[in-house]
Amino acid sequence: MNDIDEILTNCKTIAIVGLSPKADRPSYGVAQYLKEHGWCIIPVNPATDEILGERCYPDLASIPGPVDAVDIFRRSEDVPPIVEAAIKKGAKAVWMQEGVVNEEAALHAKKAGLWVVMDRCIKVEHRHRRSK
Repeated sequence: MNDIDEILTNCKTIAIVGLSPKADRPSYGVAQYLKEHGWCIIPVNPATDEILGERCYPDLASIPGPVDAVDIFRRSEDVPPIVEAAIKKGAKAVWMQEGVVNEEAALHAKKAGLWVVMDRCIKVEHRHRRSK
Protein backbone atom coordinates (compact mmCIF):
# COMPACT_ATOMS: atom_id res chain seq x y z
CA MET A 1 0.00 0.00 0.00
CA ASN A 2 1.09 3.56 -0.58
CA ASP A 3 0.93 6.27 2.10
CA ILE A 4 -2.53 7.48 1.03
CA ASP A 5 -4.00 3.98 1.33
CA GLU A 6 -2.23 3.41 4.65
CA ILE A 7 -3.67 6.60 6.10
CA LEU A 8 -7.20 6.02 4.81
CA THR A 9 -7.15 2.45 6.11
CA ASN A 10 -5.28 2.76 9.41
CA CYS A 11 -5.89 6.28 10.71
CA LYS A 12 -9.28 6.73 12.39
CA THR A 13 -8.61 9.78 14.58
CA ILE A 14 -7.58 12.85 12.61
CA ALA A 15 -6.55 16.19 14.09
CA ILE A 16 -7.33 18.93 11.59
CA VAL A 17 -4.95 21.86 12.03
CA GLY A 18 -6.34 25.12 10.68
CA LEU A 19 -9.96 23.92 10.64
CA SER A 20 -12.21 26.90 10.06
CA PRO A 21 -15.58 27.33 11.78
CA LYS A 22 -16.90 28.87 8.54
CA ALA A 23 -19.02 26.42 6.53
CA ASP A 24 -17.88 27.88 3.20
CA ARG A 25 -14.20 27.10 3.82
CA PRO A 26 -12.58 23.96 2.31
CA SER A 27 -11.32 22.78 5.71
CA TYR A 28 -14.87 22.75 7.09
CA GLY A 29 -16.18 20.73 4.13
CA VAL A 30 -13.36 18.20 4.44
CA ALA A 31 -13.85 17.84 8.20
CA GLN A 32 -17.60 17.45 7.80
CA TYR A 33 -17.06 14.76 5.15
CA LEU A 34 -14.58 12.86 7.30
CA LYS A 35 -16.93 12.97 10.29
CA GLU A 36 -19.86 11.77 8.17
CA HIS A 37 -17.75 8.86 6.93
CA GLY A 38 -16.80 7.57 10.36
CA TRP A 39 -13.59 9.34 11.25
CA CYS A 40 -13.12 10.92 14.65
CA ILE A 41 -12.11 14.50 13.93
CA ILE A 42 -10.34 16.79 16.36
CA PRO A 43 -10.42 20.47 15.40
CA VAL A 44 -7.23 22.45 16.03
CA ASN A 45 -7.79 26.20 15.94
CA PRO A 46 -6.80 28.55 18.79
CA ALA A 47 -9.47 31.11 17.82
CA THR A 48 -12.59 29.05 18.64
CA ASP A 49 -13.91 26.55 21.18
CA GLU A 50 -15.99 24.22 19.00
CA ILE A 51 -16.37 23.25 15.35
CA LEU A 52 -18.84 20.71 13.93
CA GLY A 53 -19.94 19.85 17.47
CA GLU A 54 -16.39 18.86 18.47
CA ARG A 55 -14.25 20.54 21.10
CA CYS A 56 -11.52 22.61 19.49
CA TYR A 57 -7.93 22.65 20.77
CA PRO A 58 -5.39 25.46 20.37
CA ASP A 59 -2.59 23.10 19.24
CA LEU A 60 -1.71 19.41 18.90
CA ALA A 61 -0.01 19.22 22.30
CA SER A 62 -3.28 20.23 24.01
CA ILE A 63 -5.20 17.24 22.67
CA PRO A 64 -5.68 14.71 25.49
CA GLY A 65 -5.16 11.33 23.95
CA PRO A 66 -3.83 9.77 20.80
CA VAL A 67 -4.04 11.13 17.27
CA ASP A 68 -3.53 8.85 14.27
CA ALA A 69 -3.07 11.53 11.60
CA VAL A 70 -2.66 15.28 11.35
CA ASP A 71 -4.42 16.96 8.42
CA ILE A 72 -2.86 20.37 7.75
CA PHE A 73 -4.79 23.35 6.37
CA ARG A 74 -2.07 25.95 6.85
CA ARG A 75 0.41 27.73 4.60
CA SER A 76 3.38 25.68 3.49
CA GLU A 77 5.83 27.77 5.51
CA ASP A 78 3.82 27.05 8.68
CA VAL A 79 4.15 23.27 8.34
CA PRO A 80 7.51 22.45 10.06
CA PRO A 81 6.41 23.12 13.65
CA ILE A 82 3.14 21.28 13.02
CA VAL A 83 5.04 18.24 11.76
CA GLU A 84 7.33 18.42 14.80
CA ALA A 85 4.27 18.52 17.07
CA ALA A 86 2.73 15.57 15.18
CA ILE A 87 5.89 13.54 15.75
CA LYS A 88 5.92 14.42 19.46
CA LYS A 89 2.21 13.54 19.68
CA GLY A 90 2.92 10.08 18.29
CA ALA A 91 0.87 10.49 15.11
CA LYS A 92 1.25 7.86 12.40
CA ALA A 93 0.81 10.34 9.55
CA VAL A 94 0.76 13.92 8.34
CA TRP A 95 -1.43 14.99 5.45
CA MET A 96 -0.83 18.36 3.80
CA GLN A 97 -3.92 19.48 1.91
CA GLU A 98 -4.01 20.75 -1.70
CA GLY A 99 -1.57 23.59 -2.19
CA VAL A 100 0.41 22.74 0.95
CA VAL A 101 3.93 21.53 0.18
CA ASN A 102 6.97 21.51 2.43
CA GLU A 103 9.62 19.03 1.31
CA GLU A 104 11.84 19.57 4.34
CA ALA A 105 9.00 18.91 6.79
CA ALA A 106 7.89 15.88 4.76
CA LEU A 107 11.40 14.41 4.88
CA HIS A 108 11.60 15.03 8.62
CA ALA A 109 8.26 13.23 9.12
CA LYS A 110 9.31 10.30 6.92
CA LYS A 111 12.59 9.94 8.82
CA ALA A 112 10.52 9.78 12.02
CA GLY A 113 8.52 6.91 10.51
CA LEU A 114 5.32 8.77 9.60
CA TRP A 115 3.29 8.33 6.45
CA VAL A 116 3.27 11.58 4.48
CA VAL A 117 0.98 13.03 1.83
CA MET A 118 1.41 16.50 0.30
CA ASP A 119 -0.67 18.66 -2.01
CA ARG A 120 -3.66 16.29 -2.00
CA CYS A 121 -7.16 16.46 -0.54
CA ILE A 122 -8.06 13.61 1.81
CA LYS A 123 -11.75 13.95 0.88
CA VAL A 124 -11.01 13.68 -2.85
CA GLU A 125 -8.68 10.72 -2.31
CA HIS A 126 -11.24 8.88 -0.17
CA ARG A 127 -14.03 9.50 -2.72
CA HIS A 128 -11.76 8.31 -5.54
CA ARG A 129 -10.95 5.05 -3.75
CA ARG A 130 -14.59 4.44 -2.82
CA SER A 131 -15.67 4.75 -6.43
CA LYS A 132 -13.28 2.07 -7.67
